[in-house]
Amino acid sequence: MFEQIKHNMETITGVEIYPILSLLIFFVFFLALGIWVFTYKKEKIQELSQLPLNDH
Repeated sequence: MFEQIKHNMETITGVEIYPILSLLIFFVFFLALGIWVFTYKKEKIQELSQLPLNDH
C-alpha cells in the first residue's frame, strides 16, 4: 500500500515542497505559541488560576 502512495506522490510535480511547508507551518505555530505563553501577563495567569476556587 505504501508503494502505491509513494508512486503517486512521485508523479506530482513540485511535491517536494509540501514536507518543507508543513514543517515550517508547524515550527512557526509552536514558536508563536511559545512567545505568547512567555509574554502573557503574570497577573492574568494568577487571576485565571484562582477561578476554580472562587464561589460565585
